[in-house]
Formats: sequence, C-alpha cells, structure tokens
Amino acid sequence: MARLLLIEDDLTIRTPLIRALHERGHAVAAASTAMTGLRDALDERPDLVVLDLGLPDLDGRELLRMLRAVSPVPVIVATARDDETEIVRVLDAGADDYVVKPFTAAQLDARIRAVLRRGPAGAGTDDPTLVVGGLRIDPRSRQVSLDGEPVELTPREFDLLHHLAGRPGEVVTKRELLTEVWQIPYGGADKTVDVHLSWLRRKLGENAQQPRYLHTVRGVGVRLEAPGEAG
Repeated sequence: MARLLLIEDDLTIRTPLIRALHERGHAVAAASTAMTGLRDALDERPDLVVLDLGLPDLDGRELLRMLRAVSPVPVIVATARDDETEIVRVLDAGADDYVVKPFTAAQLDARIRAVLRRGPAGAGTDDPTLVVGGLRIDPRSRQVSLDGEPVELTPREFDLLHHLAGRPGEVVTKRELLTEVWQIPYGGADKTVDVHLSWLRRKLGENAQQPRYLHTVRGVGVRLEAPGEAG
C-alpha cells in the first residue's frame, strides 16, 4: 500500500479517483489547491504525489518547482495538457512521470507502481552502491560522492548518473536515456539530455572538452567511464 497525495481541484475527477485508488489498496489524501497541497506534502510525507497542473491558486508547474526545492517525493503529473514541449518542461522541472487526461485508474495505478519501484521507496535493500572510479552512487539514499566529497544533484541528475553508472564503459544513446530516465518513449527532445549532461559535468568538475567521467560519442550517445579507462 502506498500513501498518496492527490492535488486536484476538479471534484468530479478527484472523488472517483480517490475511490478507485482506495480500491487498489492505496491510502489517499487530497488537496484542491496548490498551497494546501504543498503544506500536506511537507506535513504528511506521502510516498508519491499525483499533481494536476491547472490549479486555482498557482500553476502546477510552479508548485512542482517549489516542492522539488524542499522534498524528493516522487511526483506524477496528471493533466489535460498534451503538448510535447509542455511535457518536456514538466519532466525537466522534476516530475517523475506524466499522464494525460482522460486516463483510467488502472493506468495511473500502473504508473504509480512503476515510479515507486524506481524511486527510493521502491529500491531494494540488496541494491548495491555503484562505484565507478572515485564516484560512489548509493541508490538507497540517493547520495553521490566524488573522491570522498559529497556531490549535490537534482533528482533528475541523480537518475541520469545512476543509469549511466549501471552500464560503465558502454555507450548509452540519448533515445535510451529519454525512454529510461525521462520516461519519454519518442525522440525530439535530445536537447533535454544535453542540458542535463552539461549540468552533471559541471558538478563533477569537468566539461565536454576535457571529460573525466562523461565521454560524448558524437552522433551516438554518452559513456560513463573512470578516468584512465577511457579508450
């Protein structure tokens, strides 16, 4: 059973969705405004937030940014906005997944379970720390250190680094990263990967011209490799 917080202002959507998620074994709290939702997310510490974007007091994307600044709680955005650019913006702002209305409770439940399996609440106790050279990546605490010093990453930066570290020495395509890290099963948003790789490089103390860990393979993708092992 997951403890969910549903932030949705439309009563005709909120009420049946709460009932359906209850029937699937979840404990569901609800809020109808952004600021109430933010307060409940901090006070109640849910396992996952389901967030509508069209809220009466604040756009949901702004609420997502506020929430991301203070909490790592997984967030699924559930909205009628289906524009690809909007989807990319919301995922870049820190959403873990995106579902477009209308959707069934079964669809949402499947996405909830998938996100919780990926996130800290779903990480198994036997999931080992990944070590690549001086990089240590702990998926349980979602903490990263480089040569013994902590590295502060956003949730998306952590997911990107963790995915690459799971396949050290292999070239991972941007399409795979979009599918597996951003959960976008189509192309057209390579810039998203490039920008996050640039931010990640900066935090690892390197750049594309002088890479230590993150090596771009032009026209293909990126490879994570310990210094001295690249070839």
